[in-house]
Amino acid sequence: MNVPVSSAENLRGALGGLLDGLPARQAASAVERLIANYRGSTPTDAPILRDRADVAAYAAYRMPATFEAVRSALGAFAAAVPEWAPAGHVDVGGGTGAATWAVSATWDGERPVTVIDWSEAALALGREVAAANPALRNVRWQRSRIGTALSLEDADLVTVSYVLNELTGPDRAALVDAAAGAAQAVVIVEPGTPDGYARVIEARDRLVAAGFRVAAPCPHSAACPIVPGEDWCHFSARVSRSSLHRQVKGGSLAYEDEKFAYVAAARFPVAPAPSRVVRRPQIRKGQVLLDLCETDEGLSRRTVTKRHGDLYKAARDADWGDDWPPADR
Repeated sequence: MNVPVSSAENLRGALGGLLDGLPARQAASAVERLIANYRGSTPTDAPILRDRADVAAYAAYRMPATFEAVRSALGAFAAAVPEWAPAGHVDVGGGTGAATWAVSATWDGERPVTVIDWSEAALALGREVAAANPALRNVRWQRSRIGTALSLEDADLVTVSYVLNELTGPDRAALVDAAAGAAQAVVIVEPGTPDGYARVIEARDRLVAAGFRVAAPCPHSAACPIVPGEDWCHFSARVSRSSLHRQVKGGSLAYEDEKFAYVAAARFPVAPAPSRVVRRPQIRKGQVLLDLCETDEGLSRRTVTKRHGDLYKAARDADWGDDWPPADR
């Protein structure tokens, strides 16, 4: 897999001029309102992202984090299907197109892409931002309500990121079923909260029932070993925050960590990792504690010590969400 290293930088550059002419206080106020309201229920008459000012503020706040979360999920998926690349991509509820940027950062080359969203303002701004990415200059931006009546064109890959939490239960089920019926591969990303994980598991179950094989993060397609209500599966992506991002969101740190839950599944054969690191590794003197989800053992904790030689070095370098053991071990 050849990942263009400049993708995140190109996205930040494309976002750089969005808030020109919009006072910082107005941008911050718009972000606060949108954080409070946008990820609630699906609007019945009009999208919550009402105009360019709303969309620009929201894109500056959310696009970098959504991009990194989706890129992380796609990277794990690509590792499980190393000989495959999507010939076409449909992004449902894609708004300003962060997931399309993540796909182009994961697989080289151009492909037919359609972004579907209910907000015309979000689609218009997504088209504007995508002009900075040569792989996205011919994207089709389609306005459509996301619900039970949604019809999807056939595509190798369908992505659904940060969308299920905006839908009713029947609409969530209809969307996942539509994606399963149209795609060879489906990647769904939700916030890394207990509720987000529950929506991902619900979608995972529907995909498996439709004949899909789970490629990531799970090392298997059997039932999740986590007991509902006791824990939840989620991961973290480091997001570099530009001065614009810090201005809009507040705070002074140069980065933040985006927590997310996801499932990536395909109709074709996949080679998932034998196990995955599901918590931050605990590095102690002479040993590393790894919390793993494994094919045969379910949830387990492994202790890797200096006696394990190169494996110990690999454990010290392991990160939350990584395959275990590393592919080269």
